[in-house]
Amino acid sequence: MNKNVLICGVGGQGTVLASKLLASAHMRLGNVVHSAETIGMAQRGGSVTSHVRIGNEAHSPLIPLGKADVIMAFEPAEAVRSIDYLKDDGIVIVNSVPVKPTTESLHDTGYDGTVMIEYLKKVCKHLVVVDAGELCASLGSDRYFNVAVLGVLVGTKKLDIDEETVVAEIKERVNARFVETNLKALHIGIETGGKYEVK
Repeated sequence: MNKNVLICGVGGQGTVLASKLLASAHMRLGNVVHSAETIGMAQRGGSVTSHVRIGNEAHSPLIPLGKADVIMAFEPAEAVRSIDYLKDDGIVIVNSVPVKPTTESLHDTGYDGTVMIEYLKKVCKHLVVVDAGELCASLGSDRYFNVAVLGVLVGTKKLDIDEETVVAEIKERVNARFVETNLKALHIGIETGGKYEVK
């Protein structure tokens, strides 16, 4: 299997943990994995992008433009920013809830993510839109969205990875205090992703 996954969001959303769980889960299955993060001004809410390349065909950690099988976007504008990486038949899984930049509070631009989602609907053959608040409502916090959206990806069966493998990685890599809630988040995401299974 050779797959490229781009995970994008802003600082503080947990994109790096999601990429590490995805990469280590595939390594657990015996796959060759390359990964890299471009973090920039993450501490100030800036863009964070993680590249995860699975399989023997990847000779560098960065995904070339037009080669991503999956884009997991934690924020609508970040999905649009990264859309040139997507393959023609690739899938985008995007959070509809925006993270408003600092400039929004200064100038009130009206950014609410809806224009970005409408654009994605026009350009993506396979688009899964999820609301982080709704997806994580039963968990008490949307900070578990990073694992929930990873579950959505698992549920689509786009990457041929099973729940048990990701569960094992969560138990090994997540702080013990948060394992149970993260496992619930994963399961909720998988149930949601199953509705959008890519044939």
